[in-house]
Amino acid sequence: MRREEYIEILDGVHPDHSRAIALAHQGLIVASGLSISLETVPSLPSWAHALLFWFEIFVLFVFLVEYIARVYCAPNRLKYIFSFWGIVDFLACLPALLIVQQQWAAIRSLRLLRLARLLKLLHANRALRRLEVALAHSRGELMVFAFLAAIILYIAAVGIYIFEHDAQPEAFSSIPISLWWAVVSFTTVGYGDIYPITTEGRLFTTAILFVGLGVIAVPTAIITTALINTELEGTIEKKVEAEVEREVETELHEEIEREIRKDLAPLKRKPTRRT
Repeated sequence: MRREEYIEILDGVHPDHSRAIALAHQGLIVASGLSISLETVPSLPSWAHALLFWFEIFVLFVFLVEYIARVYCAPNRLKYIFSFWGIVDFLACLPALLIVQQQWAAIRSLRLLRLARLLKLLHANRALRRLEVALAHSRGELMVFAFLAAIILYIAAVGIYIFEHDAQPEAFSSIPISLWWAVVSFTTVGYGDIYPITTEGRLFTTAILFVGLGVIAVPTAIITTALINTELEGTIEKKVEAEVEREVETELHEEIEREIRKDLAPLKRKPTRRT
């Protein structure tokens, strides 16, 4: 078996092997997340804490072995190590390296990074694949809109600073502080920690809130349109492939039929009489 096939088995996409190993591994990730939650229960008995601790050690050992195996079996090891999923795998087993030193016991809370491995549950999901394709198709539009949104955020921070600085010198002490208000207003969160009190500032805020609704709505519309187009492209591609397969099968049947008729032609000829 080739080294690349071991990675396919771990990901559950190998054509000749079942997904039992991949499903068991994903179940271990979920169980690990639940154990981390149970560790925070204050009324948990001591034996349960000990059991969860040793389960933690077992899970970290499994993740560390799996990461080493993936690095060894990867066709391009450096490319895998610095890829997105390679970094996620490394972060998953990083707590195992941290608990080796006793003075780093406080950093063991980083074991929560292991939950990032749950992202791999979607790695082979066709819905995630469609989302990736949609984001790739709309990447240019989203980058342009992000640039425009950053400019509008800066303008909003400058504007609210001008209107509110004299009335609230502590709340709007600088443009960077005002930028926090702009972000909160644009995202329509409205924490209420910083808000305008002047008439000019409130009118300016009203305009910014309407602009913020557009900032939230436009990327959503772009991504939704891209998802619909990706779904249509996939449907059309499947129909074209099915049509091509039918045409190939028809041509193949016609070719076989011509060959059979050609072979049977001499047998159908009437024998000539001898004089």
